[in-house]
Amino acid sequence: MNISSTQKLIISLIATIGIGSLGGIFTIAEIPTWYAGLNKPSFNPPNWLFGPVWTSLYTMMGIAFYLIWKQPETETRKKAIQLFIVQFVLNFFWSIIFFSLHSIGAALIEIIVMWFFILLTIIQFSKLSKPAAWLLVPYIAWVSFATLLTASIWKLN
Repeated sequence: MNISSTQKLIISLIATIGIGSLGGIFTIAEIPTWYAGLNKPSFNPPNWLFGPVWTSLYTMMGIAFYLIWKQPETETRKKAIQLFIVQFVLNFFWSIIFFSLHSIGAALIEIIVMWFFILLTIIQFSKLSKPAAWLLVPYIAWVSFATLLTASIWKLN
């Protein structure tokens, strides 16, 4: 099956925003209950900020993935796609570990592993498309902040 460039872009955006948003299912019910009862650091952002930030990040991730997917099929591209999928799966499961399982320590370990896979993805993407790699920089920056936030919540609770 031959997929056009436009179709690849649409699929990339729907997949990243759609699958990324599914994490909200595991999050939303826990925010006013379990999460509200946790001790949080002074730099904890307001809850309303997370939705717009993640929507923006998933959009940039989708565009970055598209820029890689449209490249000629090579081993470098295959590895880039594999790394992207690994970090994206880790991204998805973080919400379940933190919000559904209430396992802050495990979520901290998981987000550190995710951070390294995001870094590896950026490095691999840069071999194929500098814009794709740069589109993931805000993502790793936010995950760096989220790692600090998770560590602080773990320490305070």
